[in-house]
Parts: sequence; structure tokens; C-alpha cells
Amino acid sequence: MEQVAFLLNGTQVQMTEAPTRTLLDYLRETRGLCGTKEGCNEGDCGACTVMVTDDTGTRALNACILFLPQLHGKSVRTVEGLTGPNGEPHPVQTAMVAHHGSQCGFCTPGFVVSMAVAHLNGDTDHDTTLAGNLCRCTGYAPIIRAAQAAETAPIPTWLQTPFISAQVSSGGPGDGKSPGAFRPTTLDALATLYAAQPDATLIAGATDVGLWVTKQLRDLSPVIFLNAIKEMTQISHAQSTLRIGAGVTITDLMAAIKPHHPSFAELLRRYASLQVRNAATIGGNIANGSPIGDGPPALIALGATLHLRQGSTRRDLPLDSFFLDYRKQDRLPGEFVEAITIPTHAPALRCYKISKRFDQDISAVCGCFNITTQNGTVTAARIAFGGMAGIPKRAATVEAALIGQPWTVPTITSATKAFATDFQPLTDMRASATYRLTVAQNLLTRYFHDLAGTPVNVLEVQP
Repeated sequence: MEQVAFLLNGTQVQMTEAPTRTLLDYLRETRGLCGTKEGCNEGDCGACTVMVTDDTGTRALNACILFLPQLHGKSVRTVEGLTGPNGEPHPVQTAMVAHHGSQCGFCTPGFVVSMAVAHLNGDTDHDTTLAGNLCRCTGYAPIIRAAQAAETAPIPTWLQTPFISAQVSSGGPGDGKSPGAFRPTTLDALATLYAAQPDATLIAGATDVGLWVTKQLRDLSPVIFLNAIKEMTQISHAQSTLRIGAGVTITDLMAAIKPHHPSFAELLRRYASLQVRNAATIGGNIANGSPIGDGPPALIALGATLHLRQGSTRRDLPLDSFFLDYRKQDRLPGEFVEAITIPTHAPALRCYKISKRFDQDISAVCGCFNITTQNGTVTAARIAFGGMAGIPKRAATVEAALIGQPWTVPTITSATKAFATDFQPLTDMRASATYRLTVAQNLLTRYFHDLAGTPVNVLEVQP
């Protein structure tokens, strides 16, 4: 069992809980705070959204796939905690009523919490902040109008100073004495723990692992939580590279790389929802080995270097060498992803995500291109895809067909034929094999026109 302490709506709580009990279950079953709803129970609908504050700021997170040890030393507000000491409604609650933003009401608490976090942080990109909240009744127009109406309202006095308690430290359990869970606070401690228990489940953001519990009802013991290791959340700039800790969230990664790789940053903006991006880590996105993860294709196209650690031994390898087969990686027992390094300069990098919905959807195909030309001739090419094989994979034959050739439409047309050699995609619920292969070929053509300055984004092209 795991000792956990955090602030809940301003009151300190401390409990001994199973390490993989979710915050949603605790709120509803133990605390009787039923405003936080259980909808999908997998982080897709946002009905369970809560406000979480720590020394890095305030974020909206999905309570349904948030394990209690991840909250140690933090502050949590549910929808019940948004009102003032005398029951005064939050401005976004008032606006939701005034603009008829609620019908059946099931989704409303999640929307209100997401809107309150955005209001607190001064974020007015409502289409993005609310993309992770699903409403099937009212529709988004009145909800967006409510969010816009609340923009100029002052932050409530009771929210201007986040809940802070000297009694709740930001450290917490991690001494290794707990039989079922560990929460190391340094990389060295993690390396020692994982080397001793290589069968343990590593948990960072839990946006994937959480579903193993809520959907598959799996017992993950023993588990090791990574969220207390500050070293893993660092991004360092050295000459022409960025070294990104495995614990960096997708939200923080997106902000860090936007000045260097805007196309990659835009791809990450479509990575799940804001709530998921606030929890998910780039290390987890790599280490779970998903063939449809959106991060690895871009990182492979950049020529990223992966940094692995096992005990006191560290090794580096190209990211594209890490993925061996479906859910199988070049990772030894007790070895974990410590960081990843990418170049800061790749002006020709473009990333394209193809999915049925623009927001909050899994890629049918994700293609990333990084081609260098000199005097009109292709001198280097790195092309990587997700959704086209059992692993994130480079289009090696296509690359070879381009290198040394003039950067022209005839070259592109000829090179597209090589996709059938590189990939034999599957047919599944998201797309057929034929569709995927055709899309991959078309994306190379799109990339050519993109570099030429032709508008290719369907959201930007004007009639």
C-alpha cells in the first residue's frame, strides 16, 4: 500500500491506498464528491476533469486515469471546489447558465473545470482547451460563447492563491519499504529500484497504463512511479541540440520545440486532448512502442538519439533502432528511457497527422518528412511513418529513391512507387491497407508542395 497526502478542495487528506486506485474512484466512492463524473473511464470524454496545482502551475487532468500516488504533495480541486467560501459561483459557471451551455448536465462539471483552469491561466484558445471535453446534447457553440463571456471576468479571490500546505511536501513515499509501490525522487534511486525489480511496471503520466487498470482490470504490482523525479522533467539546450528528459509532458515538450520545429509542435497539439497532454510524457510515448504513437515518427525524422539506463550503465542508440517489432524494443531487463536528444535545426521538417477527427483522435497514418536539397538535388532524406507497420518505421526505400535525384515532381511521382516496398500496412477499424498506402504516397506529394510554399493545410486553404 502507498502513503499519499495531498490537498483536496483546500483540506489536507492523507490515506493508505492501493497504488493503482484512481482519483476518480476515490472522489466518488470514498469522499462522496460525485460532481466528477465517470464517462468513458479512459481519458477521452473529459467528464472527470479536475484542477491540479503544484510548483509547475495549474493543469486540467483526467481523474479517471490518474493514480493517487501521482498526486502526492499536490493540490486538487473538483467542481465542488470552484465555488467561493459563501457559495459564490465561479464566473464560468455563471456564464454557462447565462448562455445555456448545459442540457442533460452530465458533461457540465468537466467542462466547467476545464474552463476554470483556462480562465485561471489566461488561456483563450477555447477550441483547444475544450477539445478533450465531450458534449452530446448542447453542442459546443453555447459552451464556447460562455467561455468567451467569462474571459474578462476577474479571477475569483479564492482562486488567486492556489491551495498550498506546508504539511504536504513535494517529495513523498519512495523509500523502497512499501511492498507494492515505489516513488523514487532521483534517477539513481530509480535505476537501483528498477534493476532490482525489472518486472515492475513504470508509471509516468498513466495515460496508457491507466487503461490497463480501468479497462483490462490488470494487477500491475509492483509499480514504480516516475513523476517525482525532477531530473526526468528537464529540457537542456546544448549548442545545436535539445536534450529532453523522458518525464517531460507533451504539453511542456510542445512549448519547448515550437520555436525550433513548429510543424512537430502542431502535430503534438493534436496529440489526444489537453488533459492527456498535461499528463502524458514523451518517454512513455516512446517506451510503450505503439505503432500509432505520434511522437516517434517526428523524432525519427529528426534523427533523434535515445538515452537508456540500466543500473549504472548508460547507452545511446538511434531512435529508429529502438523499435524491433510490434511492442518489442531494444531494451534490456531493468533498463529505462532516461532522455532523448534532437537537433534544434531542421527547417524542412514537416509532420502530417491523418485521422477521422481533427481533434482528440488516433492517427490512421502519421507521416513525418525531413529532406535536404542542395542546388535542386536531394542530398539527404529521413522519412518516418506511424500506422503503416507494427512499429514506427522509416521509409528506407523511398529515401533511397529520392537521394541523388532532382527535387522535382517527376522524382516524387517515381519515388511514391517505393512505398509498397517499405510498407505492407494492415486493414483495421481506422483505415484499410489500400487507403493507408495511398495516403502515404499522397503525403510525399503534399510535402513537396508544402516546401514550395503552396498552402496544404485544409484548415488554411481558402476557396
